Amino acid sequence: MTGDCGVLLHIVLMKKRPTGGDAEVDALRGAILGLRDLVPGIVSIDWGSNTSPEGLGHGYELGFVVAFEDAAARDAYLPHPDHQAAVPFVQAVAETVLVYDLEVAAFPAGTS
Repeated sequence: MTGDCGVLLHIVLMKKRPTGGDAEVDALRGAILGLRDLVPGIVSIDWGSNTSPEGLGHGYELGFVVAFEDAAARDAYLPHPDHQAAVPFVQAVAETVLVYDLEVAAFPAGTS
C-alpha cells in the first residue's frame, strides 16, 4: 500500500543491552509513551515485550508501535526535538534497534 493511507505504523523492536536494567527500561518506556502528548500527528503509542510463542523473535525483547496520522506526520516526528530527546533512552537500553514502517487502513473508532 502506498500513497494516501489511513495510518502509518512506526514499529521499533529492540535487543536489550546486557547492562540495561529495569530502571533504564522504565525511563525509556516513560520517554516513549510521553511523546504522544508532545508530538503532533501521533494517533497512539503502544509499548511491550515480545510475547510470541513462535520462537522467531531473534533476540528482540522490547518494542513499541507509534501510529501516525500519515507519512507526513512521521516525517515531522523524526527530527522533532522531543523525539530526539528520547533517542538517548533507546541507546541506553538497546544494543540493536530494528525500525519498520507500515502503511495500513485506518483503525476503526475505539480500537487504537
